[in-house]
Amino acid sequence: MSQPPTLTATEITSRRLVLRRAVHATDRDALVELSTDPEVRAYLGGPRPLGEVEQHVDAVVAAGVTSWPGSYLIADNTTNDVLGTLMLARRPADSPGHVTEDGGELELGYVLRRGAWGAGFAGEAATAALRAAAGELPDQPVLLVTQSANTRSLKLAARLGFRPVGTFEEFGAEQTLCTAALSTSGDGGHDEHPNEESR
Repeated sequence: MSQPPTLTATEITSRRLVLRRAVHATDRDALVELSTDPEVRAYLGGPRPLGEVEQHVDAVVAAGVTSWPGSYLIADNTTNDVLGTLMLARRPADSPGHVTEDGGELELGYVLRRGAWGAGFAGEAATAALRAAAGELPDQPVLLVTQSANTRSLKLAARLGFRPVGTFEEFGAEQTLCTAALSTSGDGGHDEHPNEESR
């Protein structure tokens, strides 16, 4: 059985941002920081080991493109500096947290560097990605999963049109499963603290 399609656009622009699949050597330090900053990773299982992160980032930089379908760097559209990452990809069917019988729904996740918090970038990036997907893919459920303790992420999810439908345990913490139809998600986008990805 073939994998359902995800967003294929190589670049998506919004008022202040560009979401791009292209990865440049100058992106390296920002990408390493995203995975090793304890505050950024507070709801994502904590910081990852520096050596492991550097090895992964170096491989991505060498490839010149993000490593997963539906994954993007969030960059300032004036300076091209990386502010964070966004993924709109298929949630694995063997992971907990689904709203369809077969699983494999689109899942939205995002994470921003600490220096980019508080400016509404997460909402703007998510809105741009969801609108691009709505223009490219048939209407379908989109998931957003975040730690239940991450109240700011849940508030942003609500502004983006997601509603909570249940909780489950994953990565040693309670997660809240939120969902929206692709055709109606992404109408919000102004957030006060956009550091949270979905977990």
